[in-house]
Amino acid sequence: MLDFLNPILGRNPDKINANVEIYTWQTCPYCIAAKLLLWWKGVDFTEYKIDGDEAARQQMAQRANGRRSVPEIFINNQHIGGCDELYALNNKGNLDSMLMANG
Repeated sequence: MLDFLNPILGRNPDKINANVEIYTWQTCPYCIAAKLLLWWKGVDFTEYKIDGDEAARQQMAQRANGRRSVPEIFINNQHIGGCDELYALNNKGNLDSMLMANG
């Protein structure tokens, strides 16, 4: 809808090749912050809203090496961690290359 703003905002959705998945709770501030960074990068991610769904949370924990906190983020089926880890990857300059890799 506002794709014409992408070059001005520095968003490059055409360069994103990665398969990004994020497990969230709807009102979790860390989930919102993680999704905001992914949106800013131009990522079309798959979101699993697991509010109150213990089966989905168990599935997430299996994929996330036992971690049950949200968000839990996966890039090309590789567990990244949560919001702090996502922002740390970005601050180190490693997130963009991960997002541009084929999933």
